[in-house]
Amino acid sequence: MPARHLGSGVSKLSVAFTKEDSAETAAETVLPDRVISPHLNLVTQAGLKALEQQLQLARQACEAANAIEDINERRRLSASPLRDMRYFAERVRTAQLMPDPQADGVVAFGSLVTFSRDDGRTQRFRIVGEDEADPAAGTMSYVSPVARVLMGKTIGDVVSLAGREIEIIDVA
Repeated sequence: MPARHLGSGVSKLSVAFTKEDSAETAAETVLPDRVISPHLNLVTQAGLKALEQQLQLARQACEAANAIEDINERRRLSASPLRDMRYFAERVRTAQLMPDPQADGVVAFGSLVTFSRDDGRTQRFRIVGEDEADPAAGTMSYVSPVARVLMGKTIGDVVSLAGREIEIIDVA
């Protein structure tokens, strides 16, 4: 069907393309929220600082995106920072700062635990909050299966996890 010109000189065909482009752009600007864990948001002092820093970085990225003149580009570039701002604001708001563990040899939140597995591997992890957990960096979430089975135990205790044994060598 040929395009009919409207009084403003814009054809129906070009208006349709504009609306379609806008719909695609709008879809890019609405991102689903990041999933918030149902567990208590326990954090170490370093974990709380990291959450606050991530919130600040998200705010800065959002401010930078809002400085862009093109509205579609602004919406596209601010979508991820806005989502991160919502997530980190909630995580900071619900953070429960935990005290440093006591030096009594009992595995607790914040403890640095060294243990050996029955396959001969020795591992060392600090038990931390979910957002600060990074096994490659030597930290594990307090809700992880390993941390859950180790909590409350002491040096020399042997625990079972998925049919395998873990012996606690050191707690700091």
